[in-house]
Amino acid sequence: MNENPADLAPELCVLAAAVAGLAAGMFLPRARQWPVAAVCSAGLVAGLAFAGAAASGPGLMAFDAFSVDPITHVTRIAVLGSTLAAVLLAAGPVRGHPRESEHHVLMLLSALGAIMLGASSDLLVLVAAYLLASIPAYALAGFGKDALGTEAALKYYLMGALLGVFMLGGVTVLSGVGRGSAYAALRTGLADAPPAAVAAGVVALLAGLLFKAGAVPGHYWVPDVTEGAPPAVAAYVTTVPKIGAFAALYRFGAETSPDGWPALLAVIAAATMTLGNLAAFGQDNVRRLLAYSTVSQAGYLLVPVAMAGRTDLARPALLYFVAAYAVTNLGAFAVVVAAGRDDLAGYAGLLRASPPLGLSLVVCLLGFVGTPPTAVFVGKVLMFGAALDGDHAWLAVVAAVNTVASVFYYLRWIVPLFRRPSGPPPRARGATVVAAAAALLSLALGIASGAALAAY
Repeated sequence: MNENPADLAPELCVLAAAVAGLAAGMFLPRARQWPVAAVCSAGLVAGLAFAGAAASGPGLMAFDAFSVDPITHVTRIAVLGSTLAAVLLAAGPVRGHPRESEHHVLMLLSALGAIMLGASSDLLVLVAAYLLASIPAYALAGFGKDALGTEAALKYYLMGALLGVFMLGGVTVLSGVGRGSAYAALRTGLADAPPAAVAAGVVALLAGLLFKAGAVPGHYWVPDVTEGAPPAVAAYVTTVPKIGAFAALYRFGAETSPDGWPALLAVIAAATMTLGNLAAFGQDNVRRLLAYSTVSQAGYLLVPVAMAGRTDLARPALLYFVAAYAVTNLGAFAVVVAAGRDDLAGYAGLLRASPPLGLSLVVCLLGFVGTPPTAVFVGKVLMFGAALDGDHAWLAVVAAVNTVASVFYYLRWIVPLFRRPSGPPPRARGATVVAAAAALLSLALGIASGAALAAY
């Protein structure tokens, strides 16, 4: 066991920035708390620097429960980069708000929980990470204190608490029959445990993790929170917690190998992508459309999770796809933040009114479909390869059919962009920069995927 705190340098940077931001907010005037955003951003940048440096080092186990390996490296970089983008998106809308400092600090604390989710190799640490990732997000969902936001926060909290209780029950059962809480002990202990008890424990544990991932059956909060929360918060909760959740799901499946894991996760993946696509077809509110889009993307991301331990393609497929999804989703939400419109008709003529925003949105929406040369295209190719190599050809067929079907509702948003402008051009420069940067990064990850995968 390694007990060197330096191995957790990225996490310590985030924690230090959160504490410093909270302390600064106590002394700054309520109407001038913008330095807190700068402090939090600096902590995230420092964490990214340490995470990048650690990615070239050897794998290790810190404090007997925190794995530092390629899964953790990608989780760190994706979570920290996504949180930085979310802080920048929120900086303008919350400027001058009496709780501005708390807003940014809550994002950092939830991000810290998401990283811990992806790196945990012990069920007890996993539960602590789940709570840390969830509780600040509940407060963020209701930050606007309006009717929709309050309803969204309440639904988010109640569903998280309910499924969290199931998760605790699953941890209790698995720790008991597996004679330990560490994944290494569970791998041996669960093999000799009663199959019915293992199945019950795994299903209960999945309840909490699928809630964080926004997958069936824990997806019901996604459309309400995405529509009711402030747009920057919606971008955050549909991106950052998912990264940690999918990393946690993959790690648990790969390191413990419970019986029936591939079949159970494959069925959930098929149900999730199908339900998300069907629900997105009739949406005229762009935030609800993006919400169901994230549900369908969760289904695709569950495919390599289901193949954990069955093929060597599963891990690179998940890690590349989750990074590509994070970039694409943040880019689409950045356009929504910049445009300040929620109805599809409000985006008529956006390509003429603001070419950078319009082009960024086109790239991100086509990226969701999996159009080359975007990053999601590479992620989907790897996903299909993992399903085929893992002897789940039927799941690859379901994913292919859903991918084709998704073109319809993404085109419903793209087509109006080419019409005449219906209003003044958006003036949110910060969100426009984030959207353009995300679109360019999506293209860069797609074009340079060969080099990235070779380095991996």
